[in-house]
Amino acid sequence: MEDNFQSAYQEEEDRLNSTLTEIDSTLERLRSIPVYTGHDYTEQVLEDSREQRRQDLAKLRQEPYFGRLDFQGKDEDDRKALYIGKIGADREQVSDRPLVIDWRAPVASLFYSFTGGTEPVTYEAPEGLIEGLVYLKRNVVIRKRILERVADTYNRDSDAPVVSDEFLVYRLGENKDNRLRDIVSTIQEEQDKIIRAVKNTALIIQGVAGSGKTTVALHRLAFLLYQYKDQVSAEKMIIFAPNRMFLDYISDVLPELGVGNIAQSTFPDWAAEVLDITLPEQNTAETLNRWFESAGGMPEITEETPGRFKGSTVLMGAIESAVKQLEIGAVPEGDFSPWEGAVLRRSMILRWHNEEYAPYPPLKRKERVMARIHRWIEMELKKSPSAAALKDRKKKGAAREKAYAAKWPKYDPLMIYKQIFRAAKVPEDWPAEAPEQIPQAVLKETAKDLKKGILREEDLPPLLYIHYLLSGNEGGERFDHIVIDEAQDFSPFQIAVLDLYVKGHSFTILGDLSQGIHAYKGVHEWDEMQSLFAPEHTAYHALTRSYRSTMEIIEFANGILSSGVHSPLLAVPVFRSGNPVRLIAYGEEQPKTGKGTGPRVSAVRTALEALSGREYRTVAVLTRSLREAAELHTELAADFADLHLIDGSMTQYLGGLSVLPVYLSKGLEFDAVILADADADHYGTAAWDAKLMYVGTTRALHELWLLHSGELPAYVQMTGEGTVNGWPESSGS
Repeated sequence: MEDNFQSAYQEEEDRLNSTLTEIDSTLERLRSIPVYTGHDYTEQVLEDSREQRRQDLAKLRQEPYFGRLDFQGKDEDDRKALYIGKIGADREQVSDRPLVIDWRAPVASLFYSFTGGTEPVTYEAPEGLIEGLVYLKRNVVIRKRILERVADTYNRDSDAPVVSDEFLVYRLGENKDNRLRDIVSTIQEEQDKIIRAVKNTALIIQGVAGSGKTTVALHRLAFLLYQYKDQVSAEKMIIFAPNRMFLDYISDVLPELGVGNIAQSTFPDWAAEVLDITLPEQNTAETLNRWFESAGGMPEITEETPGRFKGSTVLMGAIESAVKQLEIGAVPEGDFSPWEGAVLRRSMILRWHNEEYAPYPPLKRKERVMARIHRWIEMELKKSPSAAALKDRKKKGAAREKAYAAKWPKYDPLMIYKQIFRAAKVPEDWPAEAPEQIPQAVLKETAKDLKKGILREEDLPPLLYIHYLLSGNEGGERFDHIVIDEAQDFSPFQIAVLDLYVKGHSFTILGDLSQGIHAYKGVHEWDEMQSLFAPEHTAYHALTRSYRSTMEIIEFANGILSSGVHSPLLAVPVFRSGNPVRLIAYGEEQPKTGKGTGPRVSAVRTALEALSGREYRTVAVLTRSLREAAELHTELAADFADLHLIDGSMTQYLGGLSVLPVYLSKGLEFDAVILADADADHYGTAAWDAKLMYVGTTRALHELWLLHSGELPAYVQMTGEGTVNGWPESSGS
């Protein structure tokens, strides 16, 4: 066995050396060619191609590939060793196999889908279905041009059993830094199916915590750009993430995959840009404070909760009616006369408005009608009998044209929105009462906000819809594909509006209903989103395998899922064992006495000292509220100079040691997590409380400690092989 390993290692080291020699040689040759800066189009195209190769080869120099697949096609005489990397590269000399095959290429799909067996396999290629046999599937780890690891997950010529998870467990066991990384070397079969799904589909992905949803979505973007390179462009793709810090956290993945220029934003930031408005930062903070910081727990959520109602598509009907009402009464009463003796009949203006320019949205229709009137005035001016008359008519005509334009409705989205909620004076031909679809409580609260000039996140989809109905898709800007992360916190109205800005319903919508802690605005079931699309335009995938945490942590979190959240969709762990989950009561005797200020702070300090003293890059203390996080940070900052307080205002995740409220941790992951105040005083019996705790526990990759006052919620009364009460003996050493 040892001899076989040595032979494989030597074979791969030789292949790596020859690959690096060819890459270096080609790169040196390309860099020696002077960069063309002239105006000849053909030369410009050739230079662009050379520059792309220079960039690709420069990236390949460090880690040219990560896998090998030996495949023999049905009609081929011999098997070929195919090396798969993040970027493809051809050989300098013409060959029947590239130097490195791009992971997105059709044949590379076998590297992810093949799990063993001697039967023929197939993959879909442009020329049709290709059938053949897999002889070898091998993972390799190359770092800084050095071969570090070789692991065969299948060998047809060997009697050794398949060990497909061995390499995966090795990669998952690596410590976390302050950035999400690509998973291109460890993509699993169920993830690969999602990544390679067809473009024009609203793909909804329900994934348990740690199932790689975000990373899969980012890899899907890279695949779509490769597979549909003549139909899509990076500049017309966008990623919506929950906050700016999360955008920073995921910002390295696409560049690692050789993809750039994809827009990344939060929905409020994008909407504010489209609407040309400014949203005060304190509005978001006020909303979070209302739902997460109140002493009595989360307020009751119903279908008439403002965020839920205004996020539903019910409001779309009221908006459409209001805009239609404005259109009907848009043309001012009476004929238009720019000066005495010249008259443009209202019947003609109506014909222009209602017939000739009917295909245009209202704002564009008004602009075209007014432009037509202006041209008519210019034609009439030519009939002036004298220079003096021309001068007089010009002056009168300009004034009356301006006055006539002012009689048209104000096609302003915010004004119309205020009128719908009766926060502003409505046109005379509108009903006096507000639309009956709007619940009185929502009407009253929204009108109060709007009169004060307050706009909330839940107001943005209705405003965007009004803007779209008035102006259409200004500039023809439509996305080729949209990714929505943490989509359980999006509303159906947000999705419906975004569908107006994307081609072919091309979405990747991903989230986890069990982490739906923003239930006051998000969906409670995926049907709320799926029903927005025709059955042929949507698909659903469930990812149940969790790759983030150890078995002990996942089994503990599953207990919360089943008994607290009451979710039937539990996580299936990868076989990666670690330390048990720790349940530690405040005041319990510690191996090392803390530095005072009470048992709670002392316990958190001791836990942080113990975990930060290990070879972990990221350790987080999660609290129930922001107020408690700030208090702990104040108490502990003197002992931990690099302890960061994450309060929601940050745009960058710095890694290292952090303290933050549990509701701001969603989407992030840490080597070790200390969940402070994991007791019944802080987490109630409601499913929402259990979801919060589930979010907190599933942030941990390797270690999870829960500190508490003694009485735990019923859904964490879980003991067994994966759970231990009390401090580890080495925690204070």
